[in-house]
Parts: sequence; C-alpha cells; structure tokens
Amino acid sequence: MQERQWITARRSELDALAEELAKQLQEVQAERDELAIAERVLNRLAEQARADAGAVAPVPVNVAGRAVLLIPHRSDAADEGALPGDYRKILAIVREAGGSVQVRAVGERLGLDASVRGKLEPLRAKMTKLADRGWLHKRGDGRFTARP
Repeated sequence: MQERQWITARRSELDALAEELAKQLQEVQAERDELAIAERVLNRLAEQARADAGAVAPVPVNVAGRAVLLIPHRSDAADEGALPGDYRKILAIVREAGGSVQVRAVGERLGLDASVRGKLEPLRAKMTKLADRGWLHKRGDGRFTARP
C-alpha cells in the first residue's frame, strides 16, 4: 500500500510542476511575441530611415502603429521647406510678428478658438517642438521669437 501512496504523492508533485512549467512557458512565449513585434518595428524604422536619408521633406514614420511626423533640427535641414506645412505657417507667423509672440496670438492668426485653452495646447506643443529643434526660441516668459 505504501507504494501507491508514494505514486499518488509523486504524481501530485509532478502535476504541480507541470502546471508551473506550463505557466512559465506561456510567459516566455508572450515575451518572445513582444520581442518579435519590437524587432519588426525596429526593422521598419531602419528601412524608413534609409529611405528618408536622401529626402528633404519630412516623412511620417510608424511607431507602435501610429504615424509620427519627424521634425528635423534646424541644423540638419537645408531650409524651412523641410518642415511640414503647418509648422511652416507657425514659423511664418512668428517671423511676421517681428518680436516675441504668445501662443494665443499665433492661434488667433491660425483661426483657432483662443478662448478655449485646450485648443491652444496642440499649437503650444508644436511651437515647443520647433524651439527644441532650433527653429524658434522659447523665452522664459513662455513667448516665442524667431531665430535669425
């Protein structure tokens, strides 16, 4: 009878071990799937970067399934023609102002409802991106000026 108890106990241990291993295998497979997706994204980005190497105009790049528009650094671009149209409009408005300009004023010139703060936030993000890339200068008071 003792052999049957040992067999039953051992079978129970092995069943628990098999269940734990199956769970670990599932986790490993899920992580491998994520790595395969990451590898495809990196390959796609590398292909797009190679294709964009000779291009002047910015090209949308897919990152995590979303199209992201690359805004070049001022030093990397031949001229502002490398910027997308809406960024060129913002730059032109700031240059026309002749001095420092608030985001609200640019928004009004673009026809945005400047009374709603949420409508100006995407514009503020674009202007900040232009400043980060060297096309504009962002002053400490939140105003923007054109770089010479």
